[in-house]
Parts: sequence; structure tokens; C-alpha cells
Amino acid sequence: MNWVDKLIFPKMEKSKLNHRKERIFEVIFESDTFYGKLFNIILLVVILLSVALVMMESVASINERYHDLLVISEWIITILFTIEYAFRIYSVRKPWRYFFSFYGIIDLLSILPTYLGIIYPSSKYLSSIRILRLFRIFRIFGLTDFMRGGNVILIALRNSRAKIVVFLSFVTLIVVVIGSIMYVVEGSHPESGFTSIPTSIYWAVVTLTTVGYGDIAPVTAFGKFLASIVMIIGYGVIAVPTGIVTAEAVRGNRKHPEPQKNTQVCQRCHDGNQMDGSNFCKTCGYPLHQ
Repeated sequence: MNWVDKLIFPKMEKSKLNHRKERIFEVIFESDTFYGKLFNIILLVVILLSVALVMMESVASINERYHDLLVISEWIITILFTIEYAFRIYSVRKPWRYFFSFYGIIDLLSILPTYLGIIYPSSKYLSSIRILRLFRIFRIFGLTDFMRGGNVILIALRNSRAKIVVFLSFVTLIVVVIGSIMYVVEGSHPESGFTSIPTSIYWAVVTLTTVGYGDIAPVTAFGKFLASIVMIIGYGVIAVPTGIVTAEAVRGNRKHPEPQKNTQVCQRCHDGNQMDGSNFCKTCGYPLHQ
């Protein structure tokens, strides 16, 4: 029993205390029980409400009329999220694992902007990052097919990272060369906008990605010809990384089909990708069902 347990429940036996932690963990982190699903559904509703409040506060006419109500509501929700975050840290076996996990970082970032808003008022609008907490919706409603789809994409990106790095390096070299050439060709024409090599490289990036803001445009015949080539290359630039990732995803599905998973979360290592029917965590071996 650590000092936190003694402070909160000074007279409770260790076995009862562990049972209470497990119950809190089951409700907050998992969604395969009635109370767990109810808690997470309420949490999702509050998240959507808080994001809506932040958006409304950024609208001058609404903020001017309902400023006090919006601020009070935002602080109430932030305090509730802070309490929830504290319970999450309290209920896990190794809090630092949750603290540095993806969801742990998102949960922390969802409450920090409001407190930082006391010092830097504009930072409170970053509270809209709470929308990322809605990733839990796939676990809450048992949409494991979507979770498996996300895992396939992540694995494909990881397996194709070397090819993507080489491709992006090649693109970087191309835009530097093209930008330098365009500066040489168009630099003597101030009206074209190619005033420096960095500016020309910016134009090459914008053109190669088919965005084309139009704030910089060549005026010479050779410059227009080179710009046309860059635009055509741009279509290939979009297609190549997509093909690389898709090929890796198909290859990965054939070699290692994704097994069925559930919404169980390990209380020790916080691994939320557990196999259906498993009684122990596949990562650390900790019992999933006490």
C-alpha cells in the first residue's frame, strides 16, 4: 500500500483496496460491463459538449452574450476531467505507463489548456484537442473491426517507413534543385515573385503537391515550361506513397491475419489490444480477470 492509498483509504485492508482499484479501473478503462459502457458514453457526451463550448466561445457574438456561462461551464467540465484523470492514474498498477501512453498524453493535454488560460488566455482554445479522446468510441461500442483496420494501417506505415523516407528524401532534393533553377530563370523578373531561393523552393513545394496558391507564378517561357513539368510530376508524387503503403498493408494481411480482439485493458502495462477469450495480458502476463 503506497502513501496515496493510505491518504485516501487509511483504514482499508490491502485486499479490499486492490479490489476497489480494480473496480474503478474496470469502469473507467473498459467498456464490457454496464457501468463501464455507461461511464464512457457519458464521457463522450461531455467531450462533445466541451468542444462545442470552446467553438462557441471563439464566436464573438456568442461569447459577448454568454461569456460568463461559457466560462463557468468550461471550468466545471475541466474540473470533472481533472478528477477523472486522477482516478485513471490512481487505478492503474504502473501510473507512468499510462502517463506516457497515447491516451494518457491526450487526456493530460485535454485539461492543461484551461489552466494555462489563466496565464495565456488564448491557449484555452486549444481545449478542442479533447476531440481526440473520441478515439475511445471504437472500443466503447465494440467496433473492433475499425480498430483492426487502424492497426493494419499503422503496421503498413511502420513496414514501409524505409521506402517512404527514401521517397521523401528524393522529393526534397527535387524541390531544392527545381527551386534553384526557377530562381535563376525568374530571378531577373521581380513581378514573378521568385525573389530568393527559399521562396522559389516554397513555390516548388506548393506546385509539386498540386496546391498551387498562385501567389508566385513564372512569367518567362522556360519558367512556364518547367512549371508544367513540376505539375505533372506532382500527380506521381501523390500516387507513390499511397501505393507503397497499400502494398505493405495487403502483404501484411496475407502473412499475418489480424486476430479478433476485445475491449479488455491490462491494469499493469495498459495494453488495450487483448485477444478474444484471453485471461492474461499478451504483453506482460498480468491476469485480465481478477
